[in-house]
Amino acid sequence: MLHPTSTGSPCAARAANDGAGADAAGPAATPGRMVSTSACMQKIRRTLEKVAPTRATVLLLGESGTGKELLARELHALSRRPARTLVAINCAAIPESLLESELFGYERGAFTGALKQMRGRIESAAGGTLFLDEIVDMPLPLQCKLLRFLQERVIERVGGRVPIAVDARIIAATNRNLQTAIAQRTFRDDLFYRLSEVTIAVPPLRERESDALLIASDILRRSRRGGRVVRFAPDAIAAIESHGWPGNVRELENRVKRALIFAEGGLITAGDLGLAADEADWSEIPTLRETRRRAENQAVQRALALTGGNLPQAAKLLDVTRQILYNIVSRMGGSDGSE
Repeated sequence: MLHPTSTGSPCAARAANDGAGADAAGPAATPGRMVSTSACMQKIRRTLEKVAPTRATVLLLGESGTGKELLARELHALSRRPARTLVAINCAAIPESLLESELFGYERGAFTGALKQMRGRIESAAGGTLFLDEIVDMPLPLQCKLLRFLQERVIERVGGRVPIAVDARIIAATNRNLQTAIAQRTFRDDLFYRLSEVTIAVPPLRERESDALLIASDILRRSRRGGRVVRFAPDAIAAIESHGWPGNVRELENRVKRALIFAEGGLITAGDLGLAADEADWSEIPTLRETRRRAENQAVQRALALTGGNLPQAAKLLDVTRQILYNIVSRMGGSDGSE
C-alpha cells in the first residue's frame, strides 16, 4: 500500500514522502510491506533483496498508484541502514520557487522569511535514504544541482558557500515516460543515467494475477475498527478479481475503505465496492499449467477470504487436509496462522 508523504513550504510548514485485520486470503502483511504472490512482484522482491545492501541509486517506474513509495520503503528496510531515516519528497507537490530550499536547505537571511538556518531534505536523509517521487517534475536548474550532488555527494544550502558532505541512498520514481521527457528536453539525460543504476518497472495491478484479492483482504484486515468482523461476499470477490483497476492499488484501497463505511452487516458486496460482478475479461488464454496454478491459488484465496483467513475452515471448504492447504499457502508466500 502506498501511504502518501506530506510536503510543504520550508518556511511556513517547518516554522510552525502505498488498519488491522481483513478477513482474507493469503499471507498476512505488516504495514509498509509488499503484499503479493504474483510471479512478477516476487521477481521484484528478489531484485530488492539483491540491490538493498548496495549503494546503488534506484529508479522506480510505474503507473500512479502501483506502490512505488512502498517499494522504496521496503528497499530502505532491507538495506544496511534501516534504523536511519527515510526522507520522502514529492517533487510535483512543492512550488518550483520553494523546491530548492526544501531539498538543499537554506542559511539565515538567504531570502525573505529565512529567519534561521534550516537543513533541507537531502541533508536530513544523511546516513539514510532519500526518496524523490515524481522526479520528472523537477525543474531543469534543480536537476543540474541534484546531478552535482549525485556525482560529488556534497551540497550547498541556499545562500551558503560551504560544501556539506552527505551520505544518503537515493531512490527516485516517476509515473511518466522519462525517454519522452528527455526527447522533449524537459529532463536531463545525464541525470537519468545517474539515477538509473538499477531500474525497476513496477507492473500495474491488472497484471499481477490474483494480487487484487490478496491486497484487498490485507486492506480490510488493517482497516477494521472496534472488533467488527467484515468479510467479502462472493460477488465482491468476483468483482475484485475481474475489475481492471485503472487506479491500481490506490483505487483498490479507496474502494475497500469506502465499502467498510457503507456495508451493512458482516459482508461487503460488489455494490458496496461500487463494482459490477460481471467484468471478466477472457481475451487472453494462458497455458494449461499456468491455468491450473492460477486456479489453485485463486481457490485458496477465495476460501480464505470467505472464512476470514481461518485455515482449518478453508481446508474443509476446499476438501483437502490442513497439511495440504498449509503447503499451498506456504508456496504462495505465507499464512496469517488463524485457527
